[in-house]
Amino acid sequence: MNTAVSRRLWPGRSLALLGIILVAANLRTAVAALSPIVAEINVDIPLGAVSLGVLGMLPPVCFALFGIFTPMITRRHGLEIPLILALVAILLGHVTRGLSGSITMLIIGSVIAFAGLGIGNVLLPPLVKKYFPDRVGLMTSLYVTVVSLSTLVPPLIAVPVADAAGWRISLGMWMILALLALVPWITMLVRHRARTPDAIIEEADATILGRLWKSSIAWALAGVFAVSSLNAYAMFAWLPQLLVDTAGVSPAQAGTLLALYASMGIPCALIIPVLTARMTNVGPLVYVGVFAFVAGDLGLLFAPETLTWLWVSLAGLGPLFFPLALVLINLRTRTHAGAVALSSFVQSIGYTLGALGPLVFGLLHELSGGWTWPLIFLLTAALAIVIAGAVIGRPHMLEDDLTLTR
Repeated sequence: MNTAVSRRLWPGRSLALLGIILVAANLRTAVAALSPIVAEINVDIPLGAVSLGVLGMLPPVCFALFGIFTPMITRRHGLEIPLILALVAILLGHVTRGLSGSITMLIIGSVIAFAGLGIGNVLLPPLVKKYFPDRVGLMTSLYVTVVSLSTLVPPLIAVPVADAAGWRISLGMWMILALLALVPWITMLVRHRARTPDAIIEEADATILGRLWKSSIAWALAGVFAVSSLNAYAMFAWLPQLLVDTAGVSPAQAGTLLALYASMGIPCALIIPVLTARMTNVGPLVYVGVFAFVAGDLGLLFAPETLTWLWVSLAGLGPLFFPLALVLINLRTRTHAGAVALSSFVQSIGYTLGALGPLVFGLLHELSGGWTWPLIFLLTAALAIVIAGAVIGRPHMLEDDLTLTR
């Protein structure tokens, strides 16, 4: 009997299991906790459209930037020490944001927190591989679900806490979660529990990366990933204010609706990977995502006060593109080197373009004085992905494109 397969989940690695879950619980709190209380912050720190746009674009920019440099750190220091440093950064970021007295400090605190999130995003998969090689599927599903919950919970409680104790407490209190996540990893480091060799995060082959610029499948997946990121971060930055202005809801209700938007990622994370692996042509999944985006944005544009929850839910289903793209990175490659290269290309391009979402959305709102043009911008981006659906829908491998581009 294979001991790796028959090994139980908890014995001997309960601290690792707890640590992975707690890290996942931290990976979106700093992103989702800010926008619901913008009105309260604005009383003490004036926040214009440009400042909000910058704050909205910081997460994908930091995820892309610090994710690129993380492999360099892990090669020298392993996995656990960089993870502890990432959690310390998240903690310090929350504290700095809570103590902010200016927009500059608020941005600095956000950058520190998002840097920690970007490193954590990269480290979780190899940590699962290292400590749970026999339960990779189970642990991946578990931590992805917890990440989704870390997006869902902050909007639900941000406004009530801000009303009761002030916006600084509402922003800073998430340091407790980062502090809790540090406990199991520091304990493991002190006790020298990490006995197995460190998992290596591989860098993509530079030659393959150079040829990816001519690959249709690479650009199609990057486009799908970018539209998902662009829409999601624009909504996290602006949806509460949009709903207060157009649907006549209170800030607390807007926070609840943002949580509803975030909750749509949970069924997507659970269902889309399974469907993608079983379908020969995944084009229909792309078209379902486009339909959800378009229907949700049109509803918010023309009837925001009617069935608001439905439009928000549909808009929240659109980012099914995110798990779809991650699964297809493996399904559309034959080799490990191809998968690593494609992942690097798709996520770097996707997060870079996605960072423009909150900024462009905010600038269009500032220039037009309304929400029509910002929503048209999101609609246009979603419709552009119809072409990508035709490319990634057919069973087409990256290596075939690379052979043709030699």
